[in-house]
Amino acid sequence: MAKVALVTGGTRGIGEAISLALKQAGFNVVANYFGNETAAQSFHQQTGIPIYRFDVGNFEDTQAAVHKIEAEVGPIEVLINNAGITRDATLQKMSFEQWNAVIQTNLTSCFNTCRAVIDGMRDRKYGRIVNIGSINGQAGQYGQVNYAAAKSGIHGFTKALAQEGAAKGITVNAIAPGYIATEMVRAVPPNILEKIVAKIPVGRLGESSEIARGVVFLASDDAGFITGSTLSINGGQHMY
Repeated sequence: MAKVALVTGGTRGIGEAISLALKQAGFNVVANYFGNETAAQSFHQQTGIPIYRFDVGNFEDTQAAVHKIEAEVGPIEVLINNAGITRDATLQKMSFEQWNAVIQTNLTSCFNTCRAVIDGMRDRKYGRIVNIGSINGQAGQYGQVNYAAAKSGIHGFTKALAQEGAAKGITVNAIAPGYIATEMVRAVPPNILEKIVAKIPVGRLGESSEIARGVVFLASDDAGFITGSTLSINGGQHMY
């Protein structure tokens, strides 16, 4: 029977690519979304992948949604924490709301989702958790103290939870993407984008499918001896 995989933020951008790649690899995929209803419905119609709307930054909403998914689809054996937002500003201009929104959605969400599935994974003695970090969580980025803090937190969260889950057959890993050719990145002014690409040794932006392939591997049985690791997929921009 196909393993159930939940992808948060799974209907757009990198999340969409991850959802599609996991489905192609034989997983029974469920995609979470919260903000863009139109995009989510379009994704569902085109892919047939079930979608569930809930705020991963809200503990109670997440617990209820995971309970519903497991009742309707099956036990979640693979969890991909991909949901994320940006609210960029330099620290002296950043409001608490901008700070808190990013921390809640990008980092607290990992606690919320993992807390909801960890008991079942421990009982079944099997689980795959992949958290999507960022090059900016490794190297920092001007104007992103909130985002960099959240993504850096994900990398520490991953290592700690990996130690807790290892004896129970649960692997916990992270992927740190560099600059990927998503809608958001391609919307950057050409002169700025040119400077970004100039700093990438391979000379191009990454593709969402390249992140997705890394996720599929870490979610597979073949990766059973890999846990607590961060896979950097950034074209050599930051070697950490």
